[in-house]
Amino acid sequence: MPSASIFVRSLIFNIAFYILLAFWVIVGLPTYLMPRWGILTIAKNWGRSSIWLMRLICNTKVEYRGLEKIPKGPLIVAAKHQSAWETFALLQFFDQPLYILKRELTWIPLFGWYLLKADMIGIDRAAGARALREMVRAARDEVRRGRQLIIFPEGTRRAAGAEPDYKPGVGQIYALCDVPCIPVALNTGLFWPRRSFMRYPGTIVVEFLDPLPPGLPRDEFLTRMPDAIETATNRILQDAREEQARLFGAVAPVPSRG
Repeated sequence: MPSASIFVRSLIFNIAFYILLAFWVIVGLPTYLMPRWGILTIAKNWGRSSIWLMRLICNTKVEYRGLEKIPKGPLIVAAKHQSAWETFALLQFFDQPLYILKRELTWIPLFGWYLLKADMIGIDRAAGARALREMVRAARDEVRRGRQLIIFPEGTRRAAGAEPDYKPGVGQIYALCDVPCIPVALNTGLFWPRRSFMRYPGTIVVEFLDPLPPGLPRDEFLTRMPDAIETATNRILQDAREEQARLFGAVAPVPSRG
C-alpha cells in the first residue's frame, strides 16, 4: 500500500497540475490569432512545466535515452502508451507534432479549440471503417507536409506489464506516409498509472529506439515495430521495479497487470 506521504503528494500534484493547465490555457489565448507554431509552443511549455512539477512534488525524475536517434523532418513516432504522461511529454522533441485523437476532445471549451488550432486529427470512433480511412488519409497528408505523427499503436493506455495489443492501422499509415518510424519504449505506467490519481517517485525512462526505414513490407513493419517496443519496454520496466523495490521494500506500490 502507498504511504500517507505518497498519497498526500499525489493529491497536491493533481490539484497543482490542473491549476497549471488552466494557467497555460489562459496564457495561450493570444495564439488563436497566431500561426500554428504559437499554440505548439504553449503546448510544449505546458509539457515541460508539468514534468518539472511532478519532480518537485512527487520526486519523479525523468531519463531520456536515444534522443540522437530521432530523424529530422517528417516522421512517425510509434510509442508505448501506459499513461497520460506521454501525451504531453513527447511534444517537446518535435518541431511539428501531430496527434490522432477522439473527436469529442475538440468539443471541450478552450482546450478543444486549441487542438483544432494545432491541426490535430480528430476521429469519430463510432464511424468504424470509414473513420479509419479518413484518419489514414489525414495522417498521410499532414506527415507529407513535414509533420511528426505521434501515434500510440495499441490505441489506448494499457497497464504497465499488460499483454500488448497492437492495432494494424499504424501499418497502413506507415505504408502510405513513406517516412521513417521511430519506436519509443517507456515505463510511465509505474509512476502515473491509468485510472488512478496516484503518482509515484522514481525514474521515468523514455527510450527512443533505432528508426525503421521507410518502405518496409507492411507485415515486416508490423512485426519489427512491436518487437522493438516490447523488448525495450520489458527491460526498462524491470529496472524500474527494482528501483521501486529499493525505495519501498520488497513489494513496490504499483498497479497490477490488469
